[in-house]
Amino acid sequence: MSVSVVVPCYRSARTLPVLVARLVPVLREMGVRHEVLLVVDGSPDDTWRTAAELASRYDCVRALHLSRNYGQHNALVAGIREAAFEQIVTMDDDLQHPPEQIPLLLAALEGDRLDLVYGVPHKEEHGFVRSLASRWVKAAMAIALGVRAARAISAFRAFRTQLRDGFEGLSGPHASIDVALSWATTRIGSVKVHMSERDHGRSAYTARLLVRHAMNMLLGYSTTPLRAASYLGFLVGVVGLLLAGSVLWSFLAGDTTVAGFTTIASMVAVFSSAQLMAIGVLGEYIGRIHGSGMGRPTYVVRERAGGGARVSEPYQTGVPASGHRRAGAGAGSGEP
Repeated sequence: MSVSVVVPCYRSARTLPVLVARLVPVLREMGVRHEVLLVVDGSPDDTWRTAAELASRYDCVRALHLSRNYGQHNALVAGIREAAFEQIVTMDDDLQHPPEQIPLLLAALEGDRLDLVYGVPHKEEHGFVRSLASRWVKAAMAIALGVRAARAISAFRAFRTQLRDGFEGLSGPHASIDVALSWATTRIGSVKVHMSERDHGRSAYTARLLVRHAMNMLLGYSTTPLRAASYLGFLVGVVGLLLAGSVLWSFLAGDTTVAGFTTIASMVAVFSSAQLMAIGVLGEYIGRIHGSGMGRPTYVVRERAGGGARVSEPYQTGVPASGHRRAGAGAGSGEP
């Protein structure tokens, strides 16, 4: 077994040294070839300096510095494409995902039954609104995208590196690792793990950002909103026919009283709202097509540190090259 651990980093200069100090001994005790990839997502603080120092201190640590803040999932794509070993573990940088729980994830990957395993907390530690938004995101993936195990999705995951072949053509600014992984396999499972409390600060994934992420997934990876707009148009059409039938029935019955202004204005508002919603959905899709046509990258690597960083090739876009490294190629033993 060989393992690459990918950690997207943002404003984590305080937690990274503690995380790596706990992570490396765990990987050593497992007796596996390993590496740790710290992907600094354009963090404005000293996170890159800290990651570079850790890469110089540990031979098994490599650091990537993205040229700007692209988002957690885009940073994960960058790290996953850099991974050199057979299995990949992704985890957060805030110490909420204990490194000591990694063996549980990897044990679930043994054999051929599963290709992707999520670490699910025994108990949700978020507030009511945050937890509600998180469940809404997972429900959106389960219903709209057909990902059966979506309700068990978390950022603490382990999977076989070969799954990245299923999304090597992924490009553009709106990336979703979980959806991309679902393109490559349906053998998805979960294990219960103990999560820790945040060391300091609070999560950047607020309820608003979670809802935004759900909308990005629906509009970027599904045609469900277009179908919903069609259903809405059909429903409004049925309401219009019923209204016309009601008016005709009143006329035939001899009741020729003209409906009041309030009724007419309300129906016009309902029809106009349905039309504008449908136009808005179409506009979102057209905007994404336009954005993809502009060639916006998934990420750009500004510089690397550790593990024999390629100084002569400091820049790399999020469009994968045909010769990117495969699992087990060109990596060290993971011992500092």
